[in-house]
Amino acid sequence: MTTDEKYMRAAIGQAKKASAIGEVPIGCVIVYEDHIIARGYNRRTIDQNVLSHAEINAIKKACKKMGDWRLEDCTMYVTLEPCPMCAGAIVQARIPRVVIGCMNQKAGCAGSILDMLHEERFNHQAETKTGVLGEECSLMMKTFFKELREKKKQKMEEPNTR
Repeated sequence: MTTDEKYMRAAIGQAKKASAIGEVPIGCVIVYEDHIIARGYNRRTIDQNVLSHAEINAIKKACKKMGDWRLEDCTMYVTLEPCPMCAGAIVQARIPRVVIGCMNQKAGCAGSILDMLHEERFNHQAETKTGVLGEECSLMMKTFFKELREKKKQKMEEPNTR
């Protein structure tokens, strides 16, 4: 197992925590000097907060741990390609390297729809590596949404018992 796979496994563990509480299974870890310093997973519904994405939660914890808003010597591992908000936060935090499990064709901003992490007009760009344990990350997302659709369908098919 490579170092990137090792830490992506940890991010997948965070995504499973999200799934267990009914959230979209996205997980993230931030690594500094070969140690995980922060973990995060999606909590938007539980927290009733649009900002409660895995990456944002992990960045907040990492900044607190490092005592700085700059995370210049860290690597982020995230199971799904960051959205515009999270990609912006990565740029602002000066994270130099982002390892992504699977891409997000509907909202991804690390190459799918936009590529905010490589935008030369910004004062910071991040090196990216994609597809690390990508099939597993993608399957987690597909399974979650398939089960969600099935639950909605069952709910609609239930007879009204009033």
